Order: sequence, then structure tokens, then C-alpha cells
Amino acid sequence: MVGSKDVSAPLSTSHSLQLQDGTTPTDCSQFHSIIGSLQYLSFTCPDICFAVNKLSQFMHKPSQNHWTATKCLLRYLKQTIFHGIQISKTGAPALNTFSNADWAGNLDDRSSTSAYICFLEDTLIS
Repeated sequence: MVGSKDVSAPLSTSHSLQLQDGTTPTDCSQFHSIIGSLQYLSFTCPDICFAVNKLSQFMHKPSQNHWTATKCLLRYLKQTIFHGIQISKTGAPALNTFSNADWAGNLDDRSSTSAYICFLEDTLIS
């Protein structure tokens, strides 16, 4: 992935990932290894949490489309390797939390996905 092109988003917004997508299966061991590493990385890189969660849903049977999405995420990480979270004090401490859910957004089993985000003042903390 050293010579790969950068991408501006961790996951494609125009293509929805599905369990049965009609593409050939891919090497499970490499997919598992990369997704497992990305799960640990998502603790310190909240911008990839949704993409890692979405790709983790296909751990038992990854296809070529899932592998392509994983490589897209790696290309995003290559571009954002020097990005970080800067914590600064701007006033009185304030904790703000926002949540969202997509009702039956999974095209395979119609399950929902939910997420939350927490800010301490202007700094993303979770």
C-alpha cells in the first residue's frame, strides 16, 4: 500500500456493503488480521470507527468488495497519518453528546446501526 493513492473518506458513501454481493470470497486470514488491527487503532482514531465497525460485520465471510473497502480504509489512513486530536481549554467544562441511528439500514438482515459522539468543550473524546 506504499505507492497507493490517497482517498478523502474512510468508506465509500456511494456503495453499500452487503454479505451476499456476488463477488468472489477473499483470504479470510489477511482480512481478519487487518480488521483486528484496525479495531485497536479505532480507539485513537475516531474518524474510522464507523468504517471498522461496518467491515467487522463481514468477518465470517469476506468478499472481494469487502477487501476493496478495507484497502480504501488503509489508503485513508495513509493520508491522515499525521492528523490528531488537539485538546484545549476554551472555557467552563461542558460535555455534549450526540447520537444517531439508521433504522433497518443493513440490507442483509434489516438490522439497525447506532452511534454516538461525545465532546468535552470543543474536543472529541469518544
